[in-house]
Amino acid sequence: MSKLDKLIAELCPDGVEVMTLSEIGTVTRGNGLSKSDFTVDGFPCIHYGQIYTYYGLFPTKTKSFVSAELAAKLKTVNKGDIIIAVTSENIEDVCKCVAWLGDYDIVTGGHTAIFKHNQNPKYIAYCLQSNDFFEQKRKIAHGTKVIEVTPKKLENVKIPLPPLPIQHEIVRILDNFTELTAELTEELTEELTAREKQYEYYRDELLIFDDRVLYEPLGNVADIIDSLHQTPLYADNGLSMIRVTDIKGGYLNLDLALKVDNETFKDFTKKYVPQKDDLVMSRVGSYGNVSIVPSSGTVCMGQNTVVIHPLINKKFLYYILLSENAQNYIEKNVGGGSQKTLSLKSIKEIPVPIIKKDEQERIVAILDRFDALTTDISSGLPAEIAARQKQYEYYRDKMLSLKEIA
Repeated sequence: MSKLDKLIAELCPDGVEVMTLSEIGTVTRGNGLSKSDFTVDGFPCIHYGQIYTYYGLFPTKTKSFVSAELAAKLKTVNKGDIIIAVTSENIEDVCKCVAWLGDYDIVTGGHTAIFKHNQNPKYIAYCLQSNDFFEQKRKIAHGTKVIEVTPKKLENVKIPLPPLPIQHEIVRILDNFTELTAELTEELTEELTAREKQYEYYRDELLIFDDRVLYEPLGNVADIIDSLHQTPLYADNGLSMIRVTDIKGGYLNLDLALKVDNETFKDFTKKYVPQKDDLVMSRVGSYGNVSIVPSSGTVCMGQNTVVIHPLINKKFLYYILLSENAQNYIEKNVGGGSQKTLSLKSIKEIPVPIIKKDEQERIVAILDRFDALTTDISSGLPAEIAARQKQYEYYRDKMLSLKEIA
């Protein structure tokens, strides 16, 4: 029998009381505070938008401050109080909360509610993250563009309230689970970073050639087609339009791309319809990034992008454009002020080494293997984290589903 089971058997063998928030504390609405009110230092505060950043954590320090004059007009949060975001654009985020555990008072502003109570603050916060609470807030939330749950409605939310020793034990277990998940995430992230560095090292080593190798400008070994310089009308469904933000290396993820209808697609592909394994490059802002088109006739190019149709080994050219040598050239030839721009002329002049076809294929085969190893970890990392999160949520909800007293 676990420690938690023993405590339940000893302290509440017949079940626990289920109580509304108003029965164990008070819920009050915060008052006006905007991001423009923040100061470099002063009185510590948590703005409602920051609750989403702190969600799942238990902060002891704040990142933001307001003047003492403004703080005197705002609602005070004491150690152990729960700050709840009572408005959001979606039902998932409304009522996200944070338990303030700092040893000093802070303030909070509008769009928040403050729950003051005499229970274990972490236990209350865990209850307000549970699936049971999510189902309750779904019933009391209102609004369309902005979803809101009023403090008065929050007062009627019910949570199981076991004796404090049981609350403390549940918190201890969930804290340990959270810590283990965080440690695993850190380990996997470190492994991914190491693999990426190893891959980049070997890629750049393989793509350094001796002085006997001749270089040709990119425009001589590929057709380069500029995008149409206008903003389209996007559609809910249709074919994919690739924008600068979609180009991140590897194959384009068309699931994340915005869509355009057939007429718009025709307008944006009058010059050229991108083909499978063509390359695309970003020109403005996040310039010089390269990705691969996954299929023919399914994408058109948005503003500030170019299509590169290789006349040599396509994957070899892709790796060349990602290499340190090519990226250094791009960095030296980018223009503009605050909005950096890579000109079409500079793209056409990127130097490309001309080597034998079989040597291109050999290099591609080696780099593909490294890329696959990195991709396996990169794609597996979010899945592993998601699995751990689901496991945590399962045990959290199970522990908080305490038998109600008859």
